[in-house]
Amino acid sequence: MSKKAIVVVSFGTSYEEAEKAICNIEEKIREAFKDYDFFRAFTSGVIIRKLKKTKNIVIENPEELICRLEKEGYEEVICQPTHIINGDEYDKMCYMLARHEDSFQSLKVGKPLLTYLEDFKSCVPIILDMVEKLKDQEALLLMGHGSVHFANSAYCQMETIFRCEGHDNVYIGTVEGFPEIEYVMKQLKRDNIKKVYLAPFMIVAGDHARNDLAGEEEDSWKSILEKAGYETETILKGMGEIDEIANIFVEHAKEAEELEA
Repeated sequence: MSKKAIVVVSFGTSYEEAEKAICNIEEKIREAFKDYDFFRAFTSGVIIRKLKKTKNIVIENPEELICRLEKEGYEEVICQPTHIINGDEYDKMCYMLARHEDSFQSLKVGKPLLTYLEDFKSCVPIILDMVEKLKDQEALLLMGHGSVHFANSAYCQMETIFRCEGHDNVYIGTVEGFPEIEYVMKQLKRDNIKKVYLAPFMIVAGDHARNDLAGEEEDSWKSILEKAGYETETILKGMGEIDEIANIFVEHAKEAEELEA
């Protein structure tokens, strides 16, 4: 019987309280692939170095791990990312893995959270369950990471899917891409919103969620909105903490397993 490995690849986090989101996805995938040995990798070099320096925790990047698996005699490998979009981090992971494709009997890669139309549609009720039914003049504002990568358009598509499903009071902005908070606030004003629920549209509720979204600094989204007169309520919960979201990643991993080698 060949040696088989399942690798869960995340951007990573240095926040212990945020790591539970990654752990939840990993555990769901581990349970679904009991015939595979389980491994973890992070794509963020900054986080990998920080964990090594501050906590002496060693996490490999995908290429380092894949080289180790090759040396240890693994023949079949599935890599499942926990990224939201098919953006820079996903491309970086694929580039690292592609250089070692010929070293294995099969090296298969699963898709990020928002890949197929059905993924977007599946996320709508899952995300809405994060808050009680929104009342008139209330809105849910989700913070995505954002990117200069063309896959950044997935955030706008996600918001459009909410609209198509009849939820006009759900908005998505990004920290490092479009739509920016200034654009979102124009929409909130146009729609006469008075109260805004804030939540990260990220796998973990890490630095961006705790500082850029919910921090007390004047440039956080919470502070900006409150200064503009909005009532706010923050939901510091990473998407990976939600079992239904984790299960979408499980399905993508199973789909990868079925691919022809």
